Amino acid sequence: MEETKLFLITYFAALIGVVPPGLVNMTVAKTCVEQGKKNGLYVAIGASIVVLFQALVAVLLAKYIFDNPYVRNILLRAGLVIFLLLAIFFFVKARRDPHIIHHSKKTNSKSIFKGMFIAMLNIFPIPYFVAVGAAINVGGDLSYNWMLIITFVLAASLGTFTTLYFYVLSFIKIEDKTEIFAKYSNYFMATLMLLLMIITLIRIFFYS
Repeated sequence: MEETKLFLITYFAALIGVVPPGLVNMTVAKTCVEQGKKNGLYVAIGASIVVLFQALVAVLLAKYIFDNPYVRNILLRAGLVIFLLLAIFFFVKARRDPHIIHHSKKTNSKSIFKGMFIAMLNIFPIPYFVAVGAAINVGGDLSYNWMLIITFVLAASLGTFTTLYFYVLSFIKIEDKTEIFAKYSNYFMATLMLLLMIITLIRIFFYS
């Protein structure tokens, strides 16, 4: 019973957490535009694999992270640097590629590693799943044995993949607008990174 409750709560929390445009889901959409839906699906699979480990780290270190502001601040500052570098990268890429470049749409298994790499750059799932784990155990009466930990980790990964898969499916509806999307996607990604930087700064200065 506890496993079912934990799975459902974590699954829907992960599903909802990936809905807003972010680094991973926009990379999935961008890959669909440039390399086809199958490669976008591979990116989603790669990202979901990394979420397995991020959720595992979160549930094992939940209490430690909450009780140590220093660790939390280190994670936030690391994210700030990553978002700054990515913002510069996407802006430079947008400026250097004024014309739309269509890559080969042949299915490429390397897209899985691309998804894993992008997901590793995104550190927000760790504090997010820490918060989810803390919310589930708000009364402090839930003892995480390995069965519950595995349930939590699988639910987090499957919930993430479900949302990313919907991003791949939604590409079918915008397939005739790929020219417009591809033209502005790098500017959008750069803007998104700047927005994430602002959010991270707010969290560092006001919630540390």
